[in-house]
Amino acid sequence: MKKHLDITVKGSVQGVFFRASTKAVADQLGVKGIVRNDPNGDVFIEAEADSMTLELFLDWCKEGPERADVISVDTLEGELKNYRNFEVVRKNR
Repeated sequence: MKKHLDITVKGSVQGVFFRASTKAVADQLGVKGIVRNDPNGDVFIEAEADSMTLELFLDWCKEGPERADVISVDTLEGELKNYRNFEVVRKNR
């Protein structure tokens, strides 16, 4: 069964290719959703997949790409939005 997670990644996570790397991993795992930079320096992700896939995805989020320094990863379960793909949101709406 699919789940929707709102994921907030805190730390040195902007300017280290976090969004692009997140998309690559999401595409590889089959996770759907979005990733964007928040003005406060966090990275915000909406991810949809089955529980096992989301576990793997979260494990990756806790590490991030090579130059990232992840301090914490907060998750909140939300309502499914049935994303069709995974996209990088370039700027805040």
